[in-house]
Amino acid sequence: MTDWSFILDPALPLPAIIAFALVVAVLVGLGLLRRRPGAWLRALALVIMVLALLDPSIRLEQRERQPTVIAVVTDESASQAIADRQPVANSAADAITAQLGDLAGVSVRTLSVTTQDEGTLAFGPIETALADVPREQLGGVVLLTDGQIADAPQSQESNPLPADVPIHALLTGTEGEGDRRIELLQVPRFTLVDRRETVRLRIVEDGVPLGGDANPTAALTIFRDNEIYAQDTVPIGAEIDVPITVERAGDNLFEIRIEPVPGELTDLNNQAVFSVEGVRDTLRVLLVSGQPHAGERTWRNLLKSDPAVDLVHFTILRPPEKQDGTPIGELSLIAFPTRELFVERINDFDLIILDRYQRRSVLPLVYFDNIADYVRRGGALLIAAGPEFADETSIAFTALADILPVFPTGAVSEVPFHPQVSEVGRRHPITRGLEGMPSAATPEAVPDWSRWFRLIAAEPSAESLVAMRAPSDAALPQAPLLALDSVGDGRVGVLLSDHIWLWARNFEGGGPHVQLLRRLAHWLMREPDLEEETLTAAVRGERMTIERRTLEDSIDPITVVRPSGAEETVTLDDRGEGLFARTIAADEIGLWRLSGDTLTTLTHVGPPNPDELQHATSTSEILEPVADFTGGAVQRLVGDTDTVTTGEVEPSALAIPRTRLVDSGARASGAGWIGFRRSEASILIGAQEQPLTLGLWTLLPALLLWGATWWREGR
Repeated sequence: MTDWSFILDPALPLPAIIAFALVVAVLVGLGLLRRRPGAWLRALALVIMVLALLDPSIRLEQRERQPTVIAVVTDESASQAIADRQPVANSAADAITAQLGDLAGVSVRTLSVTTQDEGTLAFGPIETALADVPREQLGGVVLLTDGQIADAPQSQESNPLPADVPIHALLTGTEGEGDRRIELLQVPRFTLVDRRETVRLRIVEDGVPLGGDANPTAALTIFRDNEIYAQDTVPIGAEIDVPITVERAGDNLFEIRIEPVPGELTDLNNQAVFSVEGVRDTLRVLLVSGQPHAGERTWRNLLKSDPAVDLVHFTILRPPEKQDGTPIGELSLIAFPTRELFVERINDFDLIILDRYQRRSVLPLVYFDNIADYVRRGGALLIAAGPEFADETSIAFTALADILPVFPTGAVSEVPFHPQVSEVGRRHPITRGLEGMPSAATPEAVPDWSRWFRLIAAEPSAESLVAMRAPSDAALPQAPLLALDSVGDGRVGVLLSDHIWLWARNFEGGGPHVQLLRRLAHWLMREPDLEEETLTAAVRGERMTIERRTLEDSIDPITVVRPSGAEETVTLDDRGEGLFARTIAADEIGLWRLSGDTLTTLTHVGPPNPDELQHATSTSEILEPVADFTGGAVQRLVGDTDTVTTGEVEPSALAIPRTRLVDSGARASGAGWIGFRRSEASILIGAQEQPLTLGLWTLLPALLLWGATWWREGR
């Protein structure tokens, strides 16, 4: 390509030349008006002098025109997997790319966009992909999509591309699509356990009406932690308030489903998921110390330091049978409200701790029946045993005998020993990974914590679990130290020594008393994170880590059901100490279901209820404003009655427009065609200048003309 231009190389500053030309022109003009002889010669001399001073020349440039860059963008988001849209988009992209490749001076950039947390983002990736292209070379963009683009600009001011770059959208899907979805309007993020909250929702029908009823309804089912919570038939389009409650602390996953109807586009958005964080109101703990002793303050300090615990503590300082002659009026002791605590308000407590308590006339025997029933109904009981647990005053000889995990033999050892974690205790959440515990390779090694000096001998029941024990070389070899059991809906724990306070006082370096006792108390109160048998799934990026905690030596494979309904079996790897885990690809957005043994869990990949799947119908409404202010077009690739099959689609089955290049400012679309702005950018590869004068030598003819005028006037 050759371009030419007219350039000047003035010998004097341009203002000076202009001033000189004006002055001389005035004088010459006066001479012409007065018809003076030689005026025309002076005018010609003036022109020659000005040209000599300006020194004009013609510049010839050899330029290489730069190609027109056009972006072909294919939407590969989750909604494109609906109704075979992706094969249509892929086939159309190939056909458009081939057409553009046949146009002279066109360079095609192809890229794909997919689902992000905010939905399908296309214009951000387009701006990034074309960042290295000069704006003069951008010819246009063609989008192969269903129209669900989350970052589509709604005005030219927010458009990342130049104003004269046309943006065309070729839509997959058809006009006659209909779909139902669940729209969550109000969801509580936190709630107190057992407190009633309200979820507000609406069933929305997009596209063409479905079902054919004048007043359509939908069958709605609510699941809580994968179990049916409520069912009802609700009207389409109306706001619905659904009462919910959570029964445990931590995440409570709710799923709402509606039954699909014939003709519906997809059932992927017939469910909505939300999580409600259950928060316990203050945990109420009743601590009853049978007598003052060195370890009593350890329990009190631990429970008082926990802001989530409301502690009620009584110490039996003066039992009724004690008679020392002290006048009643001189006693300042508070009467132990036994009836209020163990009859009227026993169910108000989340945990009862009997610390070195012995059977005496303070509590009538019938109250121990109340405690046993309280545990069976879901309560928690912890026995911190002392020497009295082994004698005839032991509370093991009450109604508690039916729920205790151990029964005393009557022996008490006061030979020093290091508490050890049992083999099953290494898997139990209370004692797993205690600070100072020996490694699994040397379980019989001496722990890195201090000795205890008292152990109450007891026989564990067949159902109990011994998490801690005495070492093999102790006076009571392998005797249980911490025994646990589940009774009915409740839990019971027995600590068969009153010397844990030595750890709290840092005797011989102390031990993990806070870690142990806090885990023990919260396990008894059914803290979700301290359950023995758990199945969890954590999603990080595009990877999902499945973890199975168990007290058993082996587990069954895990069944994984993807959001699409595809099912696979995953065998977890043994990571030691009751942990089985494996990481798999989380390549589908939506709700995943995992089940193994008797456990089931749900997890969600991507944002809950992503807009990408909530709005699944193909639409032109989002991209039509973009096409309007950029001069592009929105056209459908598939007609209302056209159908395609899964797999490759022949371009002949699609309404693919013709492509052409147009000049800047010209119309960029029409019936059956779309246009792209032709690039006006070029690169200089050579230049040549041709002077139009002889430079200052041109002044010589001018001087001769001036001289001729003077000679003529002199005659």
